[in-house]
This record gives sequence, structure tokens and C-alpha cells, in this order.
Amino acid sequence: MTLSNKEKLVAVISNGIAVFSLLQEREELPKNTTMYDFVLKVIPEDLKSELSVELIDEVFQYVTSAHSS
Repeated sequence: MTLSNKEKLVAVISNGIAVFSLLQEREELPKNTTMYDFVLKVIPEDLKSELSVELIDEVFQYVTSAHSS
């Protein structure tokens, strides 16, 4: 089974959020780096055309709620 571009985006966004959180916890991020900035840097160029702030927010909300329950 081949992943769709949206499925690939969700996977990369989720991974980006996890890495961002880890680096933030370790205080290893440059100052003023936002989660959005970080995620934008890890998205492959061929998927960026399908990326939206709303999708990043949706993945973030899901990951946050899944870990808090």
C-alpha cells in the first residue's frame, strides 16, 4: 500500500512536532523558533504545496489530546 501525500504530510508533521518538543525540552532550539517554523523546515519540498496551517493545527491538537488521555 502506498501512502497518499496527505498521509505522508501527517506523518512528517507529527514527527516534526515530536522532535520540536524534545529539542524545546532540552533547550536546544534557537531562540524564537516556533513550532510552525520548525515543522515548515522539515517538510519535503514535494509535499509543501499541500501543507496548510490548519493541517498542522489539526495534527497538533490530535497529538496533544491523544497524549493527555
